[in-house]
Amino acid sequence: MLLLPVIQPEAVAPARPRKPDWLRVKLPVGPEYARVRKLVDENKLHTICESGNCPNMGECWGAGTATFMILGNICTRSCSFCAVATGRPNEYDTDEPRRVAEAILTMGVKHAVITSVNRDELKDRGASIWHETVVRIKQLSPTTTIETLIPDVKANWEALDVMISGGQEVISHNVETVGSLYRLVRPQAKYDRSLEQIRRTKAAGHRTKSGIMLGLGEKKEEMYQAMDDLVANGLDILTLGQYLQPTKRHLEVAEFIHPDLFAHYREEGLRRGLKYVESGPLVRSSYHAERHVNVPI
Repeated sequence: MLLLPVIQPEAVAPARPRKPDWLRVKLPVGPEYARVRKLVDENKLHTICESGNCPNMGECWGAGTATFMILGNICTRSCSFCAVATGRPNEYDTDEPRRVAEAILTMGVKHAVITSVNRDELKDRGASIWHETVVRIKQLSPTTTIETLIPDVKANWEALDVMISGGQEVISHNVETVGSLYRLVRPQAKYDRSLEQIRRTKAAGHRTKSGIMLGLGEKKEEMYQAMDDLVANGLDILTLGQYLQPTKRHLEVAEFIHPDLFAHYREEGLRRGLKYVESGPLVRSSYHAERHVNVPI
């Protein structure tokens, strides 16, 4: 008798959730976008708009604004959600603060947002460049308000003190997700440590801000707890937006959150003591950032 091999049926991978209509964005176009694009390229500047594949790049650049990323474009962390390149940074440009400040002056930016990659290999985490960048911007453009979106300093509180002392109006540090998902989403970070960084920033008398991505598998109760934790540690402003998978190598989207739930979280955040909540599928840390300057400390 001829024995035929038993062919096992192929395992069917679960279907990925389809991107809903409310997440569709327009491609960046227009003369103002082109002008900002040219300026960024000519000054050899890095922007998180590009490195982070931000869905609002067309809207923000079209309005003549951009979020600048200092200290290079290679990060020492390997967060599973982030499109910024990971590796050993080979760039430490001491002239960068001047170039960023001059670009902001040329652009006529009224509100500038500055962020950076993590530079864990540096003893001061890049704090001296952070401080000088803010100081230089204020010297050249004294009426320009500034938000700094700073990285996790790994409990180097002396570095934090330097980072936040340049004269910026808003200091942001994103917790990114709820505590239970940190090992999956931010394996080199700690939820409690980020909360302490926010608490120390507030204790120094600053306007504090943070952001959380939704759709990574968080539960409602965990979101409520995260908001309570942030309020308890002195947070003023919270941004909530939909996580979008930047490449196939990154963490998949667990769920696309409906705009109604984003609206619910906004109301919950305000009810729980936050002073301002920017919440919506396409919201990112820097979205409508100019409005956050007026939030009372």
